[in-house]
Amino acid sequence: MTHEELLTDTAFFAATPASALALITQHAVTQQMQRGDVLFNEGDVPDSLFVVLSGRVAIAIGNKPLDSRESMLALMESGDLFGELGMLDEGPRSAMARAIEPSSVLRIPYAPVLEQMHAHPAMLWGVIKLLANRLRTMDEVLADSVFLDVTGRTAKRLLELSSGNDEFVLPVTQEELAGMVGASRERVNKAIASFIRLGWLEQHDRRYKILMRDRMEIRAS
Repeated sequence: MTHEELLTDTAFFAATPASALALITQHAVTQQMQRGDVLFNEGDVPDSLFVVLSGRVAIAIGNKPLDSRESMLALMESGDLFGELGMLDEGPRSAMARAIEPSSVLRIPYAPVLEQMHAHPAMLWGVIKLLANRLRTMDEVLADSVFLDVTGRTAKRLLELSSGNDEFVLPVTQEELAGMVGASRERVNKAIASFIRLGWLEQHDRRYKILMRDRMEIRAS
């Protein structure tokens, strides 16, 4: 898949003419990352947006200086676009981005994107669509925090991370999973232990096997 085709598949660039995409991708560069590499930190001055080519990148907010915990807002996978907010409001990075496994991202400078947006105002429909998707996601996260307890949220995150497979390797650490759930590691581990005790789940280190997906789905709803 070419970079132009990759961008066309994102909501952000869905309304961008092919000629404009060609000009934008001329300025794009590929960046390789190892697990733990930080792409940007909260508060940094932004100058680029990114699309994941391979691997996974966590978007998180830290709780410093109170402690070292962080809340994982999103897990970006192949084809996902992020880092566009600073281009729209000229503010600093609102969160940090860190690779949670060996990853590759396409770095796209803001300047050529803004230039093409001025030349092709219809591109803004793609921006609106992306922001609407972001809002829907945040609404779901808020609803989960209100209507699901820690055990329910843990079940939901495990189902999401399984990508529909009954057997899978957890792509995040226990601490990172706790950040996704929005609870302490101890409470998340207690929830996982309850699934194992009920016979819904098997766990061997980071390898999981879902034995009763229907029960997990009910607990996550």
